[in-house]
Amino acid sequence: MVGPHFSPVDYAVPAFVLLVLAEMVWSRRRAPDAYEPTDTLVSLAFGLGSTVAGLLSAGAIATAALWLYQHRVVTVPWSWWAWVLCFLADDLGYYWQHRLGHRVRWFWASHVNHHSSQHYNLSTALRQTWTGFIALSFVFRIPLALIGFHPAMIAIVGGFNLIYQFWIHTEAIRRLPRWFEAVMNTPSHHRVHHATNPVYLDRNYAGTFIVWDKAFGTFQPERDDVRIHYGIVKQLGSFNLLWSVFHEWIGIARDLWTAPWRHKAGYLWRQPGWSHDGSRDTSDAIRERWRGAGTAQSSE
Repeated sequence: MVGPHFSPVDYAVPAFVLLVLAEMVWSRRRAPDAYEPTDTLVSLAFGLGSTVAGLLSAGAIATAALWLYQHRVVTVPWSWWAWVLCFLADDLGYYWQHRLGHRVRWFWASHVNHHSSQHYNLSTALRQTWTGFIALSFVFRIPLALIGFHPAMIAIVGGFNLIYQFWIHTEAIRRLPRWFEAVMNTPSHHRVHHATNPVYLDRNYAGTFIVWDKAFGTFQPERDDVRIHYGIVKQLGSFNLLWSVFHEWIGIARDLWTAPWRHKAGYLWRQPGWSHDGSRDTSDAIRERWRGAGTAQSSE
């Protein structure tokens, strides 16, 4: 039996590299602006650092999952249907982890790494966090062990979920068959998620199945009349790797230092962009202002 820290992602890395190289070749003729050399190097460095960080924290996460498993409600067998249920449950857990990663600044400080590139290509998928353990992001998914799924099963399905999400970080694929787009997360759906356009902000949190977004009211289809702009609302403006990794944590520290005591918790747990004096914009405020401008224009 494999250990609870095993991940199939480790075996998928060579395929990731080959697909990035293939997309680079494609982009030279079809989309020359898809890749920027320094940006790509930063993405690769993100991936390497994330792998190291994951190895350093794997033991602690596995220990926590095994402790929960010792107190499980039932024992889920290693049957085919259990793998299906575990994958579905893990993907639902990922949806809520991802959603809160955009809606709570503490979690966003870790997840923002993935959105920091202004390019959208397969190398962007490698921009994984170095600080996920610090942000405690894993607490959304290991509770499956308390239900009765073995931690090794959880780790494996989580790895396959991450592998699935790699290929959707591309502009090389426009639309897939309607039945597939209706159920699965696709490049079209995920381009929306990485966009900074007001209509797209904080939408399409899905990992593998887009049905979660449709069920919980966060789905937004890609529009042919809207040119997507990628990155974050306040772009980094730098290729400095350490700044890219830690800039939001630094921002939180600065706000906690200067904010009045009664507002300090807000800079940790409220939406990214929130400020006690209203001097900044949240994604909700940006979207409402955009809607108001559209309504005003339509009424003229």
